[in-house]
Amino acid sequence: QILDALVERVPRSIATYYEPFIGGGALFFRLAADPERRPQRAVLNDLNRELVTTYEVVRDALGPLVERLERLQRDYLAADNEARAAYFYALRAETPATPVEIAARLLFLNKTCFNGLYRVNRRGAFNVPHGRYRKPRILDIPALEAASNALQGVDLLNADFEQACAAAGPGDFVYLDPPFHPLSDTSSFTAYTEVSFGREDQLRLKWRIDALRERGVPVLLSNSPHQWVVGLYEGSRYHLDRVPARRAINSRGAGRGAIDELVVTSYEPPAEA
Repeated sequence: QILDALVERVPRSIATYYEPFIGGGALFFRLAADPERRPQRAVLNDLNRELVTTYEVVRDALGPLVERLERLQRDYLAADNEARAAYFYALRAETPATPVEIAARLLFLNKTCFNGLYRVNRRGAFNVPHGRYRKPRILDIPALEAASNALQGVDLLNADFEQACAAAGPGDFVYLDPPFHPLSDTSSFTAYTEVSFGREDQLRLKWRIDALRERGVPVLLSNSPHQWVVGLYEGSRYHLDRVPARRAINSRGAGRGAIDELVVTSYEPPAEA
């Protein structure tokens, strides 16, 4: 939603790109697709082990992944609505044994669950309901090939965010897109893993950003514009901006309206930003 605004703020030259909360990797993939902006090296990390495994498979075993997704797509689309739901919930309940099966299951569930949402319970089990879309694109070969090309030579980690960017130095760049601090008690959503991301983690993140800035590493942060988060960075030699985005995750379409996101930079953003 705010990708263009983020790209405007990214330094023009990057030795090593670090993204400790990779998620969908929108900023990384945008930069990797631009020959003039592609980092020389990249270190991508996430605490979600299945997600990191999926990126590893897309990078290293694209052929077997495509074969598995072809079968899943064929069987799912050939079924009626009731059979599709049964197929979805059966696969959701499985515990895949191989990296290719893990990646295929994650991509299948992402394309067929409600609203493309990723959410797990306290046991770490995926618990989003069936989406009931008419013809979901479970297998997108051009997108997978582009992602595989972008991930060649990239270091993929499954660690805490502090460890993931510990080696960053001057000339590198760190983009941080953590689970957002909830704007209210009823809007809390940090369940991308079985471990929540609370205020202590937000404070730990701020201290890590402080340490990176003192080391001369440019850092870009996305977060919610909660007053507590704003207060963490105001008056601390950071640049703060509010960028409008559209709320995409809501059970009712009317609830998916415009909302600001907080963008924080530890350096003077480029002039176009």
